[in-house]
Parts: sequence; C-alpha cells; structure tokens
Amino acid sequence: MKIFCIGRNYVDHAKELGNQVPLEPVIFMKPKSALLQPHTPFYYPEFTNELHSEVELVLRISKNGKYIQEKHASKYYNGLTVGIDFTARDIQNELKEKGLPWEKAKAWDNSTVIGKWVDITSETKKNNINFCLYKNKELVQQGNSGQMIFSFDYIVAHISNYFSLNIGDIIFTGTPAGVGECVVGDNLEGFMEDESMFELSIK
Repeated sequence: MKIFCIGRNYVDHAKELGNQVPLEPVIFMKPKSALLQPHTPFYYPEFTNELHSEVELVLRISKNGKYIQEKHASKYYNGLTVGIDFTARDIQNELKEKGLPWEKAKAWDNSTVIGKWVDITSETKKNNINFCLYKNKELVQQGNSGQMIFSFDYIVAHISNYFSLNIGDIIFTGTPAGVGECVVGDNLEGFMEDESMFELSIK
C-alpha cells in the first residue's frame, strides 16, 4: 500500500502558509508505517513542539493503473473517507528554509489517520462533498470538494503519470484553510457531510 498526499490543493490554504498557488498537483508520499492502525492511541511526537492537524478527503484506489486518462480516472477509485495528515510544522519550516525534503515533518510513524470508508456511487461523484474537523467540539476546519484546485479525477490521472496505482493505495486530496496546532488532551473528530468518520484524542 502506498500513501499519496496532495499539497496546496485549496487556494486559501496555500495562501495561509505563504505558499504560491500551484499550477499542477504537489505530490508527496508517506510509507505504510505512517498510517495509524485502528484502535491504536495517537501520541504527540517527542521531536516537535508545533503539531498541526490537516483534515482531508481521502480516496481508496480499487483498480491497478498507470498512465490513466482523466476521463477514465473515476473507474480507479471506489471509496471515500476523511483523514488527518499530521504535520510537525516547526520541523517542516526548518526543512523548507534549507530547501530539504519534508519527510521528517510529514511521514513519521502514525502521522496519518483515516476514518471509516464510504463506498462511492455515481451520485457521490456528481455532488460536491462537504467535510470538516472539530477540535474539542469546536469547528476548526471545513471544506468542500468543489473548492479543490485539482479534482479527484485530475489527481488520480496526474499521479499515475509518475507512479503505478495499485489496489489499496490511498490518496489524501489536500486540506482547506484553517489548519491549526494541537496539544496533548485535544479531541479531534472528522465529519463527511453530517456523518462522523473518525474520532481520536491526542495522548
């Protein structure tokens, strides 16, 4: 299983971090060990003093593919959920200043959370999807798939130009504005439309 992530896929989020709005998807990857397993506690990592949560819609790849055309891309994913791409923001800022890769800030063990999967239907694909994150019962982030710079189909097609997509791979499609810091004791709950997809506490 591969974990693909798309950075800066919402204009307001790119601007809030002082980044340029990209002309093509910004792709980075995480190893399988980055995925927090079900019923496993999430512990605040010792190497950061500025942990941020980024809520995102996540796609599940259901068909092997390479060099997929955008018009056929919807046939290659069949599941959708909400997840968190945790970021050690202080580490990331240090690495960016030096022009170095981000893996230490993004891809550490258990840095990725996903909720329960919902099967995608033809109706789902027609509609824009609302999602949000609550921290300690307070709304802190909300987005809609219609606000993405690059659509699900475009992202799948673009990734497949560089990497083979395989059944079980997952794609984080980008976070909207409103990312913020988390501390020990915070409770995070992610929603897609009105349905709770995951809930976790930071230990």
